[in-house]
Amino acid sequence: MSTEVVAQVVVRPIRDSDVEALGRVHATCWHETYDHLISKAALENLSPRRMAELWSHMASRGEEYRQFAALVDGEIVGFVGSGPARDEDAPRERELNFIYVLDAYHGTGIGKKLFDAAVGDEPVYLWVAADNPRAHRFYERNGFALDGATQRQPFLGEEIDEVRFVR
Repeated sequence: MSTEVVAQVVVRPIRDSDVEALGRVHATCWHETYDHLISKAALENLSPRRMAELWSHMASRGEEYRQFAALVDGEIVGFVGSGPARDEDAPRERELNFIYVLDAYHGTGIGKKLFDAAVGDEPVYLWVAADNPRAHRFYERNGFALDGATQRQPFLGEEIDEVRFVR
């Protein structure tokens, strides 16, 4: 993908009508992101339909949640969401809950546009897979630093190690 893609991307709030497309993109992104961290069997149980069901609940969250989709040529290629901190010991009041962009669009600036839509310049924290160096570099470029916190989280019936970044 070229930098032309960035000029053509539309970032807009997620709509109820997006749930099917979000389910497809979400499932694909998880396969692309976690295939080295989760067993093939666990990933095989992940379906676009199952993810669309998850999105049918997430699309109707309240105003305190900021959820956006990135579209290129009318097709969703990424999404982001932030909301109130979920952790009791949260270092910030706001948390970046997720940001995913299809591999084909990595390096185009779409992730940055999504990130800016969901959190802008405000103080925020996030959890990310410990073994996800590309994501770590993205967050570091956007002013985040590891704060030393770690956790092991259930993920698709298995567990994944996460580290916390804070800005």
